[in-house]
Amino acid sequence: MTGDGTRAVRAGLPEPEAYEPTLPGPVFAAHYHLPGDAVGPYTYGRDANPTWTRLEQAIGELESPDESAHTVAFASGMAAITAVLFSQLRTGDTVVLPNDGYQLLPAVRTRLESYGIAVRTAPTAHDAQLDALDGARLLWIETPSNPGLDVCDIRRLADEAHRRGALVAVDNTLATPLGQRPLDLGADFSVASGTKALTGHGDVLLGYASTRDAALADSVRLWRKTVGAIPGPMESWLAHRSLATLALRVRQQSEGALALAAALADRPEVTGLRHPGLPSDPSHELATRQMRPGRFGSVVSFVLPDKDHAERFMATLTLVDDATSFGGVRSSAERRARWGGDAVPEGFIRFSVGVEEPEDLVADVIRALDEAAQN
Repeated sequence: MTGDGTRAVRAGLPEPEAYEPTLPGPVFAAHYHLPGDAVGPYTYGRDANPTWTRLEQAIGELESPDESAHTVAFASGMAAITAVLFSQLRTGDTVVLPNDGYQLLPAVRTRLESYGIAVRTAPTAHDAQLDALDGARLLWIETPSNPGLDVCDIRRLADEAHRRGALVAVDNTLATPLGQRPLDLGADFSVASGTKALTGHGDVLLGYASTRDAALADSVRLWRKTVGAIPGPMESWLAHRSLATLALRVRQQSEGALALAAALADRPEVTGLRHPGLPSDPSHELATRQMRPGRFGSVVSFVLPDKDHAERFMATLTLVDDATSFGGVRSSAERRARWGGDAVPEGFIRFSVGVEEPEDLVADVIRALDEAAQN
């Protein structure tokens, strides 16, 4: 079996052809030559595109190396999330969501409820969603959670949800398929924002949903066609190009995140420190069982004493961009409470470690903390 790095470099590439590029450029087409009956792999640009096909094959190979998986690419992570939810749920159904997940989930809840779908929520930690499963049609898991970095047991939740007749979807954005494989752990869907670590350069909006069930894939694909939430060819090509360095980026980011978390553990002004790879983290034992060794993600979260202290810290950093999102090659951080919607303190920092040398990044953070504490 090939390793993850080799797989990431080769995934989705066409068979070699003399005088052709190894990864053909993006196909810009609204329509294709279509003589006779309207059949064939490519008929109209909202249905399919050769550039999507290669990207979807590549992601499928990463999400499920040992069994065939079907992947559907979308224009954004939220397009993928809503496609899974709204393609599978009907009026009268019940869905279980995390109450500590991505910031837009409350807005999704409002929309689901407006369609007559009952929504229950529970925290990610301690597998609390188990208590809300009775009668549910679908369980939505986010692990590690964003931004709190709690972890739940995918296998345990999936087995129990299936026993009660529910589908299971896992938001795998933070872990990436090189850090965690939800389909191997029993999930029906692995869903992610490709905007983050998967593409990793902060220049693409993308999402995807992977499943081993062809019928489920068809239903999600029909939703994409119906609402038009299709990825652009250029974005798809950029995403596929970026996969070649995914293993390198994940390795460096995970190493840096763990080094940063270890350094922050000694700071008296830092509270609420979370990173699944940190041995003292409440989720570490579970994370080591279901995440890949040494690949606990690029994100570290922690709390500084108050809003002013956090903003002084942010303003003093030199190697870190004050920006939202995470998983990029350049380290970024933000005072998360500035957006509203997340149940976090005013001094909560979500820190995304890039591919800088860990010692340089840690030195910059420690210096910024020292200066912020003096004012």
